[in-house]
Amino acid sequence: MSEFCFHCGQNIEDVRIEFDGKIFCCNGCKTVYEILNQNNLENYYELNEKAGIKPEKNQNHFDFLDTPLIFNKIIDYSEDGTTLVTFKIPVIHCSSCVWLLESLKEINKNIIYSTVNFTTKTVQIAYKSELYKLSELAYFLTDLGYKPIINLETADKKPEKVDRSLIIKIGIAGFSFGNIMLLAFPEFMDKEGDIWLHKYNHLFRILMFLLSLPVVLYCASDYYKSAWAALKNKYLNIDLPIVVGILALFLRSCYEAYEGISNGYFDSLCGLLFFMLLGKYFQQRTYKYLAFDRDYKSFYPIAITKIDFNNKQENILISDLKVGDRILIRNNEIIPTDSILIKGDAFIDNSFITGESKLIQKKNGEKIFAGGKQIGAILELEVIKEVNQSYLTQLWNNDAFKKDHSKIDTLTNKISKYFVIFIFIITILSGLYWYFVKNNTSQMYQVITAILIVACPCALALSSPFTIGNMMRIFGRKKFYVKDALTIEKLSKVNHIVFDKTGTLTINKAAKINYEGEPLTPKELQNIKAVLQNSNHPLCRSLYEFIPTDNNYIPVKNFEEIIGKGIQGEIDKTHIKIGSPIFVGDKNLAKNDTSVYIQYNGKYKGRFAFSNQYRKNTQNIINSLKNYKISLLSGDNDSEKEFLKKIFPAQTIMKFNQSPQDKLEYIRKIQKNPGTIVMMLGDGLNDAGALKQADVGVAIADDVNSFTPSSDAILDGNSFEYLTKFLKLSKSTIHIIYICFFISFCYNIIGLSFAVSGELSPLIAAILMPISSISIVTFTTLATLFVGYKNFKIK
Repeated sequence: MSEFCFHCGQNIEDVRIEFDGKIFCCNGCKTVYEILNQNNLENYYELNEKAGIKPEKNQNHFDFLDTPLIFNKIIDYSEDGTTLVTFKIPVIHCSSCVWLLESLKEINKNIIYSTVNFTTKTVQIAYKSELYKLSELAYFLTDLGYKPIINLETADKKPEKVDRSLIIKIGIAGFSFGNIMLLAFPEFMDKEGDIWLHKYNHLFRILMFLLSLPVVLYCASDYYKSAWAALKNKYLNIDLPIVVGILALFLRSCYEAYEGISNGYFDSLCGLLFFMLLGKYFQQRTYKYLAFDRDYKSFYPIAITKIDFNNKQENILISDLKVGDRILIRNNEIIPTDSILIKGDAFIDNSFITGESKLIQKKNGEKIFAGGKQIGAILELEVIKEVNQSYLTQLWNNDAFKKDHSKIDTLTNKISKYFVIFIFIITILSGLYWYFVKNNTSQMYQVITAILIVACPCALALSSPFTIGNMMRIFGRKKFYVKDALTIEKLSKVNHIVFDKTGTLTINKAAKINYEGEPLTPKELQNIKAVLQNSNHPLCRSLYEFIPTDNNYIPVKNFEEIIGKGIQGEIDKTHIKIGSPIFVGDKNLAKNDTSVYIQYNGKYKGRFAFSNQYRKNTQNIINSLKNYKISLLSGDNDSEKEFLKKIFPAQTIMKFNQSPQDKLEYIRKIQKNPGTIVMMLGDGLNDAGALKQADVGVAIADDVNSFTPSSDAILDGNSFEYLTKFLKLSKSTIHIIYICFFISFCYNIIGLSFAVSGELSPLIAAILMPISSISIVTFTTLATLFVGYKNFKIK
């Protein structure tokens, strides 16, 4: 009996190694198995049996990666001992490969995280370059069986060329289909027709056979590869029944043409592949359209403060930034593009890029990469590269910040798996019926082929991405910018909503501000405003706009922002503290309202009292959420508690004087309740941790400078009144997907009934398959447009 390697599944011929009760074809496979087990990653084999790749013998052909010139050309990012690199790995072929490559940090402690893009067969790895060489990383991947491909093309990092192979295949299949139909014409003429055509009918059959060869061998190659990979890894995929149908139709056609029985079904075969490839092209265009529509401008209304050489400030869109522009970056703001530090004390947090929170100090003249976050005083930077939209989007979608995976794709995959088993059973039973009961071999092949074609669940696969993609665009048009498709699914399952108060329920810019205390001189006001300019806290931004002095840039030294307490800094050796009464030095100063207290050179000066203005229709919005559990968390005191009790339901949990950590811990606590799915709405500053901890974190953005990497969605403050409608539409999205599943099943049941009875030809089945996909896409488009118009009057 043939023996197969437990790891890679290859047939054992020369070397047979027994270890741990299993058989391996080489020491490389045995070593990888040991590595996985030592690191508790044996689930690799549970996902797909024999999914491993046979490691190549290690050769010294990656040492060149450590050459500085080549290193800088290969890597994506390198800063303070952390390097990001993207490798092309063509052998990635199944879910086990993805799972293992995204678990590399469990095997190698020098790896921080790794992310696989299955479509492009690439893996992005962040590793500790102070302790680990790039060549060592490449050898490590090779030892696991995932040898990276490094050549001039991958090193240049040029945009990938457009793959036109599918269009070429469609052209070849269409050409062959049309010509074979013409050559088959004599078959349809009666015996008294053109004698010449009948005399040379055998020549036409040879030509039809030759025309069908490139279609079968080249145009259908993707289906063969996919089906073979599935069989090698002991699982069923949707391409398997298609390949069986293609081969059955081709071999039957060759037999009938050779024996002179008929022209065969070469025209049906080419027509089948032509229409299937058209359906595949249509599906690719759908995904491409959805991906193109999600550039960084769809996610957040982000702008930046630009300054000229006269220190005049102006807010402009990031997309309008040009090389040479000078910009201001405040505390906790993200740097939008690669820049040079001109002024200020830069302490850059690159956790947005690398996943590790570690401050890196920069000096004037040094380069700062896009995606870094300034911690400290305001910076003046000079732009050296225009904003790369796809890079910012890539950062926001970084797997280091992802939460739980969606279950809707898993559901689709499970349905597809059982669907294939069901189709094979129906095919076998139908074939046996037509062969033994009806004794009709020719019809048996027709039936088998028709079943395998008409039952293709392409429509099933299109339902979820197209429906959610349409809904994401509807949300975006109402200024609710959702990070990805998974967020909409999680929104539909939310049952507990947690609100922040300041900046979420209230409008900071509309707040009434009164000063109480010792009068402030113009110089003092200007210095206070200069310190406020460094902060992005909503109260600081409101107070900054309120103080009536010029917006000139004044350097602030030793700036520090203590989340939940206040800010401080020095101007001309004058120390200024702005924040809570305890922060400025005297808790007895505290009043039962929202205030910002001022300490100037060690002396308490006074306070700015804020009278909150709540958002439009706040009470109506809260009342419409009666089917949800609601909590209110606020960093402010409880001065407005009685007023809030009138807005919120009696059972609402209200907590005041909450630190950022308190908010995070509260959400973590309620998430422990079985079945609880939490949505947190905050302003994205003090609430950043809570937003990230929540199942769905929604940042409210009133300021054009808002940028919230920890959130799953960004909601424009003016669209807050539509919150209930967004939640309702997310549920409608899931309902539409299930309706699409039902329609797809109905289509397959009807098609199968005709196919089993022998009343459906393979050609008609091939035409119906892409039509089913088109019908599903049409339905999802009309359904999402209908619910969008019904709720928002969007056409």
